[in-house]
Amino acid sequence: MISQQSFLRWLSALAVMLAVGVLIGADDKEEEGGQPTNFGIKDGSMPEDPREWRDGRYLDFPTWKMSKEAPDDNFTFARLRYNSSSRSRFGRSHFGRWLTDYPDSDMNFALRLQQLTSLQVNPKGAIVDIDTEQLRHYPFVYMIEVGSMNLSEPEAEVLRNYMLNGGFMMVDDFWGSEEWANFYQCLKMIFPDREPEELPLEHEIFHAVFPLKVKPQIPSVGHALQGRSQGITYEWDKPDAETVHYKGVFDDKRRMMMIICHNTDLGDGWEEEGTDPWYFREFSEKYAYPLGINIIFYALTH
Repeated sequence: MISQQSFLRWLSALAVMLAVGVLIGADDKEEEGGQPTNFGIKDGSMPEDPREWRDGRYLDFPTWKMSKEAPDDNFTFARLRYNSSSRSRFGRSHFGRWLTDYPDSDMNFALRLQQLTSLQVNPKGAIVDIDTEQLRHYPFVYMIEVGSMNLSEPEAEVLRNYMLNGGFMMVDDFWGSEEWANFYQCLKMIFPDREPEELPLEHEIFHAVFPLKVKPQIPSVGHALQGRSQGITYEWDKPDAETVHYKGVFDDKRRMMMIICHNTDLGDGWEEEGTDPWYFREFSEKYAYPLGINIIFYALTH
């Protein structure tokens, strides 16, 4: 387990090196290691490697070798694809809100996990559908922008079985009472007999690796820069978004199956780490990465 001070030193040094174009691990040839199996979507709509997204714009992003003997013995950051009611700039509903911050968020977070912890991390990540066969290979799944999520009863059953059988879901980046009401309706389809519980700051998830002194509210970089002079860290264009909430959903043995990060945006803290030095120091470095790593380690050890 690394100390918070060591983490911050590492992260600051890495940000500087990336800013001047020194790509860590760029000399490692991926073909020299093993190839992790992709158990996620294979319908051709998304590349298996996020570095190929948007005509290969990210092909120079750092990668690293996996074990030749056991390439699937790793942690894979898996993002859940779901249907949403609002159309997006990507055109069709299947390319909706679930895709927010991709691929920068996923790749940056995977890179930091690989470099700053003892985890062996899959550099490609995965995108998975609400599908039993895909989900069963990933103990952790990330779901984002659920304020306009649509869910069918069969999909709710798949997600319920996934979590009751040991899977963990992280829900992130949705704001205000209206988006909460929509997600809560989906949550009750998944768990009609369970209620989300507000997590106190004393809960282990806020201290699993890095001890946090607050339950952080992480705004998008745009809202952060606009609200900087007033000290505003919430998205003020959403009703009732001022107060951050971290809620857990538990099984009958009190194992947390889902963490709900409401009125906060860890994903932007990962995605936008290099956009603005102040945002990096105040949100990515202090909160988004430490809490994200806490959540991963908590999920994998409980």
